[in-house]
Amino acid sequence: MTTDTPGTLDRDKLFAARLHAARVRPYLATALFALHTVESRRVPTMAVDRHWRCYVSPVFVDRTPVEELAGVWVHEVSHLLRDHHGRGDRVARERGLTGPAERLRMNIAADCEINDDVYGDGLVRPEGAVDPGALALSDGELMEDYLRQFRLGPRTQSLAWLDCGSGADGLEREWDLGPDGAHGLSTQERDAVRFRVAQGITGRPGNASRGWRRWAEEVFHPPQPWRELLGAAVRSATSGPGAGEDYHYGRPSRRSAGVPGAVLPSLRRRPPRVCVVIDTSGSVSDTELGSALLEVAAISRAVGGRRDLVTVVPCDAAARVVHPLCRAEGIPLMGGGGTDLRTGFAKALRSRPRPDAIVALTDGQTPWPTSRPPCRTVVGLFPRQHSARTWNEDDPDYVPDSPPEWARVVVIGSDSAAR
Repeated sequence: MTTDTPGTLDRDKLFAARLHAARVRPYLATALFALHTVESRRVPTMAVDRHWRCYVSPVFVDRTPVEELAGVWVHEVSHLLRDHHGRGDRVARERGLTGPAERLRMNIAADCEINDDVYGDGLVRPEGAVDPGALALSDGELMEDYLRQFRLGPRTQSLAWLDCGSGADGLEREWDLGPDGAHGLSTQERDAVRFRVAQGITGRPGNASRGWRRWAEEVFHPPQPWRELLGAAVRSATSGPGAGEDYHYGRPSRRSAGVPGAVLPSLRRRPPRVCVVIDTSGSVSDTELGSALLEVAAISRAVGGRRDLVTVVPCDAAARVVHPLCRAEGIPLMGGGGTDLRTGFAKALRSRPRPDAIVALTDGQTPWPTSRPPCRTVVGLFPRQHSARTWNEDDPDYVPDSPPEWARVVVIGSDSAAR
């Protein structure tokens, strides 16, 4: 990091550049004017924190033309709008990335996500701005994708100075004012800014780049991690009223005192039991069957790691043997014919002890039970293209019914929200 010599920040020039940025990118105006400027001699150029403060080097402003400064304004506010700090924190947790070097990689990857289409049409590319081409990478990908494709090395040596602040990678800097500093935006205010910008992009289609249009669509329909949704749906199904509950005389009810001469049983909660019905019909690929077995193991973790409480029923047009879960990879998933999960549901409900929840993993090309089962139901749905030929080669006019309303549905392998 460089240290600037003393000087006074030329705010007129800096704000003229912001005004130019707002004129050429009007859909970003709300975000640009929401940033609070902080003069700092400890940042190399301009940087942002997660609280929407923009730290500015006076020397950098002096030596940079207004047209380039406008590009830097747009670049820095893009980090905040695209939540690179929050995404950086999540990636660090999931992949075990620690230390300044990994955060520098995140900053570079986030810059690649922004810079592939941010310049031109009135915005001058700032000197030293990194783009995917400089790292022999493709345009149009996300920060998380770029992180998997490069390491620090000869191609990134010239970027060691790069520091867009904690707003770009989630790692707080010593010069950050922090959550208690002045002029920071609250979480609600940040969300309101993002929503206003997204409205401006979707309200005038054609004015924004493809990357910004994709971002705006996600603001209105935010992706959710399907594996977490599936686990949460299973936990909710197995912890609801009635699940895993039974009366027992081992400990008399406290209400027995109010009924002389009678012993009343107490309501006790036992660990919930889950039966997983796996669609093994010909329309389900080997890859999806492998994914289903991984989900079976994840479901056992969702109910506390008790594999003895999880059973599996492979099912195509007919239900197979109910398998207790010892090792998920040892369960034979036989099938390959048509699909009728009604037989799988019937087999699961006839098993003893009866399950407290049924999880069906399927592509949805099946008839469904006409009535609600006497236990909670979760459907893990493998996504399909909605074309008639995809659904049934023998009957091109057949379109399967959607999963019933009484089932909680999670789309497997997709970041779309659950129903």
